[in-house]
Formats: sequence, structure tokens, C-alpha cells
Amino acid sequence: MDMSAAGMTPGAGTGTAMQIRALGKSFGSIEVLKSIDVEMRQGDFLVLVGPSGCGKSTLLNCIAGLEEASTGQVFIAGRDVTQEPPRDRDIAMVFQSYALYPTMSVAENIGFGMKIRRVPRDRIAARVGEVAELLQISHLLDRRPGQLSGGQRQRVAMGRALVRDPALFLFDEPLSNLDAKLRVEMRAEIKRLHETTAASIVYVTHDQVEAMTLATRIVVLKDGAIQQVGTPEEIYDRPANTFVADFIGSPPMNLVPATVQDASRLDFGDGHRLDLPAPLDALRGRDRVTVGIRPEDMVLGQDGAVQVVPSLIEMTGADSYVSFALGGVTVTARTPGRFAGARGTPVGFRADADRLSFFDPASGQRI
Repeated sequence: MDMSAAGMTPGAGTGTAMQIRALGKSFGSIEVLKSIDVEMRQGDFLVLVGPSGCGKSTLLNCIAGLEEASTGQVFIAGRDVTQEPPRDRDIAMVFQSYALYPTMSVAENIGFGMKIRRVPRDRIAARVGEVAELLQISHLLDRRPGQLSGGQRQRVAMGRALVRDPALFLFDEPLSNLDAKLRVEMRAEIKRLHETTAASIVYVTHDQVEAMTLATRIVVLKDGAIQQVGTPEEIYDRPANTFVADFIGSPPMNLVPATVQDASRLDFGDGHRLDLPAPLDALRGRDRVTVGIRPEDMVLGQDGAVQVVPSLIEMTGADSYVSFALGGVTVTARTPGRFAGARGTPVGFRADADRLSFFDPASGQRI
């Protein structure tokens, strides 16, 4: 079979939920998306994350067909949908505004899409019942949106998408209108929903905690360009550059400038040095480097090789956050429980060489 004649491309098809090829989007002279390449498997939970203005919502709108791509292609379930309108893309979208019809009941809202496609009433009722049970909102079917809480409205919005059983679900910052407690509850609900249904989901958020807890794969965006694509573990443990290192993690990775000596010693200045167990290949031939250290990998105690002076101690209950100067910048260590030291009193610091990341000071790229 000729794949190009069928509107397909090599690699698209079986097991592939979506592919984006060299996608670009410009508004006049402003380039919002720059040659985006992404592929996701069926059943993936793909999170697009980045700061405001990075292009993640524009990318989602291009996938949905709400925005026309300036260049490139979008494939959904192996089919080129680049020129297709949203209704023909076999997608379902969940918005942050819920977009529910206020005069309709919950059941009518969930089944409305099926109704306009002239699905028989008994099938609509059966499907609405299944989805309502899955989302634990069966007791709300006769209510109207104005009688629901924010979390319940979001469940109804998800139900309206789920009832269609599309090839791809698109979530546009669905939790941004909820308070902190509800966000945690709905995050768990969405994760349970994905594990139950094995749906293919593209999810936009600016919240890196949401990205880390929900995703099977993460796409980190900045200024319309992809910075890194990987599993949450890959993104967290091996950030591709200093932007990803600083964006992912709460608190973020500490980035400390250092001078390299014999590929086995890091000199942070002010008498602070960290000796490595053995020379590292990544440091050979380098004079300077930016050292990345996750807060939980900074160990404070009496046996630390480097003496530092805490300038701020924050107790959160389960953890303590201790800030101090290193390499001319302020860094933060996370220690379990209550920190035994005191502000202004020197304490030892050490770090496991295997847990360090190294970046080029000029480019910011991982080395």
C-alpha cells in the first residue's frame, strides 16, 4: 500500500497516537512555534509544559485545528489532519473554562455531542451512565452546572470528552481555575482516569508539579522551541540544559559556577572546594563549568567536607529548606524533618558526585 497516497507517513500508524512534523506557527512577523517535532504512542500521557508565552497553548490549538499551522504537518492515529477542521480530527478537548451549557443538566451536557451526531437515545443514556460512573458523578446527572462545585464541573467537562471515545484527548490547563486543594484532588482523578482508560492525552500546563506527576512523557518548551522531550525521570535527573534544570523541580536544581581542577576538583571560590572520587571525563579539558545539584542531593551535617553558613532556614513539617551561599550564588538544600543547625552557624556540606549535573557556562547545554 502506498502510504503517501493514504495520507500516512512512515512511522505513523500502528501504536502511534500523534506525530507533529516540523510544525511552525507565526502571527505576522512573530514566530510563536519553531519547527516542532513530537511523536507520542497510543496510551501516552504527553504533557506540554513551559512558562507563560512559550507557545504550549498555541501548539495544542494547532493539534486541535483551532489554529492553522504556518508550516509542517499534524498526524493523528496515522492520518494527516493538517488541513482538516477540528470536527474531523477525532479529538476531544477539555478547556480550563469548562465550557458547559448552563441550561442543560449534567447528563445533557455529557451526551450533547452524541445527540447532535444523531446517536440513538438509548445508546446515549448507556454511554453517559458508564462515563458518569467512571468519574463518580452518577448522583449529579440531574443537576445543572450552576449547582456544581468547580471540581464537579471539571468532571462533567471531562465526561463530555470521554463519552466520545476519540483517538486523542486534549487538555488545556484544566485545573488552573481550581484552588490548591482541589487541584491536588483533580490531579489524582485525572491520573486514575488515564490509568483506567489508557487514553492518549496531550495536556498543557505551566505547573511543573502537574507535569511531573501526570506525564508518561514531557515536552519542555521555551520561546516556541522544544528544550527537551523525555520521561519525568529523564527530565528531572538529566536536564538537557540550565533552563530545564531551573524550571523543573520545586525548589529547582541549584546551578553553581565552579572552576575545574584536574577534572577531579570543583572550586566554588571563597575556600569552598568539592573533591570528586575520581576524574570525570565530562570535565576533562574544561576550566569552568556550571554545576547542577538537586536540593535533596545536598547533604548537610557534621561530616561535610565543605563548611557553609546557613542564611535562611524554612521548616515545612516533613522537610526543612536551608539556604546558603556557594560559588557566589544562593543555593537551597532540602533536608528531611527538622534541621538541627541554626542560622549563621557553620555546617558541613557534601554532595554525591554521581548525582551532579554539569553544564557549559556559555551555552547552558548539558555536558
